[in-house]
Amino acid sequence: MKRETKHQRADSVNGVLSYIYLHIDTDLNAVELAKLQSISTHHLHRIFKEETGKNLFETIKSIRLQKAASLLLTNRYATVSEIAMMCGYSSQTSFIKAFKERFHTTPKVWKSGASLSYSEKILADSLSGRSDRDFSGTIPKIVKSSPIYAAYIRHRGYNISIKNSWNRLRAWCIENDIPENSRQIGFHHDNPTITPLNECAYIAAVEVKKGMNLHGSVAYFEIPASLCAVFTIQGKYGDVLHFMRYVYQIWLPESGFEAKTLPPYAIYRKNHFLDEFDEFDLEFYLPISVL
Repeated sequence: MKRETKHQRADSVNGVLSYIYLHIDTDLNAVELAKLQSISTHHLHRIFKEETGKNLFETIKSIRLQKAASLLLTNRYATVSEIAMMCGYSSQTSFIKAFKERFHTTPKVWKSGASLSYSEKILADSLSGRSDRDFSGTIPKIVKSSPIYAAYIRHRGYNISIKNSWNRLRAWCIENDIPENSRQIGFHHDNPTITPLNECAYIAAVEVKKGMNLHGSVAYFEIPASLCAVFTIQGKYGDVLHFMRYVYQIWLPESGFEAKTLPPYAIYRKNHFLDEFDEFDLEFYLPISVL
């Protein structure tokens, strides 16, 4: 495959993903998404699976249900039917069926505490989640983030194998004289506290000058500006999942905010996937809106 074709393909998939996240409450279909990128529906399905490891409909369904799982905890006064509509479901019945298939419980039971036991099981089954850290009382700053233009490599799964993608990205930076102090960014397309870790979509990224389009194994995107809750934390590999569980299931429901469908990201001052002692020092940006 020619390099230019790879970059064009990545740009098309990024454009589709961005549109999905911004319009998850609407009726999304492949025909309209393909038209937005001026490509055929068949081509969209093919390149989306090749780039992300998931098919288009699985991705839309996953994003809808993750948003629903979050809203059920944060939007206490909304009915199940209202939550379903906010996440793009045309009927409460179809929403409840999809939710039970994904989380093995009903939205009502999830709201009353099943979310905690679900995430506990994911953490207990994972080496990535082995930690005794308690993040209770960690309070964020509320800021308006600035857009960030970045080169990136996609990674499937949230586990120690992410080191491989970061090493590839670091090699690309060295080859192309990207400054060593350029910001490193980890982008979480899926919430790893409620998504099986081998299914999580993660992105390893580094900030570059806007418009850069060097050849290589990377693609490019722009992280949009957003109102964000920004948490500053330090720790070791394994602590991050416990921190994210605290953010989504303890801090967020009490905060008066809800998470947007824009994925959160970490800006690393010390990157545990590259650090020889597996230590991190990061700012975690959670896009939010006021309830």
